[in-house]
Amino acid sequence: MTPIRIQNLTKNYAGKPAVAGVSFEVQAGETYALLGPNGAGKTTTIEILEGYRRRDGGEVSVLGADPGVQGNGLRERIGIVLQTTALEPELTVEETVTNFRSFYPNPHSVGEVLELVDLGFASATRVKALSGGQQRRLEIGLGLIGNPDLVFLDEPTTGLDPDARRNIWNLVLELNAMGKTILLSSHYMDEVEALAHRLAVLVDGKIKAEGSPQSLRDQHGAYTEVRFYLGERPLPESFPPALRKIIHTERGWVIFEVPNPTPFLADLTNWSFKEQFELPHLSVTQPSLEEIYLNPTRGRRGAARNSKQAEI
Repeated sequence: MTPIRIQNLTKNYAGKPAVAGVSFEVQAGETYALLGPNGAGKTTTIEILEGYRRRDGGEVSVLGADPGVQGNGLRERIGIVLQTTALEPELTVEETVTNFRSFYPNPHSVGEVLELVDLGFASATRVKALSGGQQRRLEIGLGLIGNPDLVFLDEPTTGLDPDARRNIWNLVLELNAMGKTILLSSHYMDEVEALAHRLAVLVDGKIKAEGSPQSLRDQHGAYTEVRFYLGERPLPESFPPALRKIIHTERGWVIFEVPNPTPFLADLTNWSFKEQFELPHLSVTQPSLEEIYLNPTRGRRGAARNSKQAEI
């Protein structure tokens, strides 16, 4: 059974489309990410899948059920982690998890969940005394207490420091290892690259790009960047004319964008060895997922780069 399948999903507000014909599937055991700017339709799509919002059109299946019709029974089988959760600050961690556990027919034990989210040491700590990262782990634990097959994670690391974010990432990877299916909403590109098997970029209620992080690079980031640091030094006159034509500079860096870096690097390093000219901080970098997200039709940087091209 495919955990999530939607076809031509639509939702309008005041006659304006918030979701305009979205279709995708999420396979069992994978993490699928929804990306997009504010107002792109991510939250509306997720709320429809969770059964909290009615759709205007299209077909939706979540764990084999229609969330618009079978919402109550479906919620026993899914876990939901909202961007923020209003918890009772005076309750302890153990009391909070115990309270949520009572809502489900076949829940995990309190001890299992606290161990999973690494909060066993804080079981007697009041919620108000938890750090931001600890409280977020507690919120994720509450989304897992019902032993769900499918977990919705909405911006799970917003506002957390780098160490707390990494802890949440490790938890998500552990959930995947347990066979959980995860639908992730995030604005952090490094997070999506670290966690998602596949992703969809939503813009104006439509999917503009979909695939694995690497496949999106292959489709929309065909050029690889090669750079080294020159500082104030000029390039020797012997620098190959063919390479001069594709140079641009930026704060002392000499930068090239090439479709196939292997033969280019061979020419560059052969020249460097022959002329005994060092190439400090030489690096080879594929376009980041963030660049692809900001411009799904990126390709080469075109006009932005043409304006900076210079012959040295």
